[in-house]
Amino acid sequence: MTEQYRVGGMTCGGCARSVTGAITRALPAAKVEIDVKSGVVSVDGVTGGGDAIRKAVEAAGFEFLG
Repeated sequence: MTEQYRVGGMTCGGCARSVTGAITRALPAAKVEIDVKSGVVSVDGVTGGGDAIRKAVEAAGFEFLG
Protein backbone atom coordinates (compact mmCIF):
# COMPACT_ATOMS: atom_id res chain seq x y z
CA MET A 1 0.00 0.00 0.00
CA THR A 2 1.32 3.43 -0.93
CA GLU A 3 1.57 6.06 1.78
CA GLN A 4 1.93 9.73 0.87
CA TYR A 5 3.65 12.46 2.84
CA ARG A 6 4.31 16.15 2.29
CA VAL A 7 7.87 17.39 2.53
CA GLY A 8 8.91 21.05 2.50
CA GLY A 9 12.10 22.52 1.15
CA MET A 10 12.60 20.37 -1.93
CA THR A 11 13.41 22.51 -4.95
CA CYS A 12 15.23 20.25 -7.40
CA GLY A 13 16.14 16.73 -8.45
CA GLY A 14 19.10 16.75 -6.07
CA CYS A 15 16.73 17.40 -3.17
CA ALA A 16 14.55 14.51 -4.31
CA ARG A 17 17.59 12.22 -4.49
CA SER A 18 18.62 13.24 -0.96
CA VAL A 19 15.15 12.49 0.43
CA THR A 20 14.91 9.22 -1.50
CA GLY A 21 18.31 8.10 -0.24
CA ALA A 22 17.51 9.00 3.36
CA ILE A 23 14.24 7.07 3.28
CA THR A 24 15.70 3.99 1.59
CA ARG A 25 18.60 3.89 4.06
CA ALA A 26 16.09 3.91 6.93
CA LEU A 27 13.67 1.51 5.22
CA PRO A 28 15.51 -0.57 2.59
CA ALA A 29 12.31 -2.20 1.28
CA ALA A 30 10.74 1.18 0.51
CA LYS A 31 10.03 2.23 -3.05
CA VAL A 32 10.02 6.03 -3.15
CA GLU A 33 8.57 8.38 -5.76
CA ILE A 34 8.74 12.15 -5.37
CA ASP A 35 6.93 15.02 -7.05
CA VAL A 36 9.21 17.96 -6.28
CA LYS A 37 6.73 20.64 -7.40
CA SER A 38 3.95 19.47 -5.07
CA GLY A 39 6.29 18.24 -2.32
CA VAL A 40 4.53 14.88 -2.26
CA VAL A 41 6.60 11.83 -1.35
CA SER A 42 4.96 8.47 -2.11
CA VAL A 43 6.35 5.46 -0.29
CA ASP A 44 5.38 1.89 -1.17
CA GLY A 45 6.54 -1.41 0.27
CA VAL A 46 6.36 -0.49 3.96
CA THR A 47 3.51 -0.25 6.43
CA GLY A 48 3.41 2.19 9.30
CA GLY A 49 6.80 3.66 8.53
CA GLY A 50 5.71 7.24 9.18
CA ASP A 51 7.96 7.86 12.18
CA ALA A 52 11.03 6.41 10.46
CA ILE A 53 10.24 8.41 7.33
CA ARG A 54 9.80 11.62 9.35
CA LYS A 55 13.16 11.09 11.07
CA ALA A 56 14.90 10.30 7.76
CA VAL A 57 13.46 13.37 6.02
CA GLU A 58 14.42 15.66 8.91
CA ALA A 59 17.92 14.15 9.14
CA ALA A 60 18.35 14.93 5.43
CA GLY A 61 17.60 18.59 6.21
CA PHE A 62 14.03 18.86 4.96
CA GLU A 63 10.77 19.71 6.68
CA PHE A 64 8.36 16.80 7.23
CA LEU A 65 4.85 18.24 6.87
CA GLY A 66 2.93 15.00 7.33
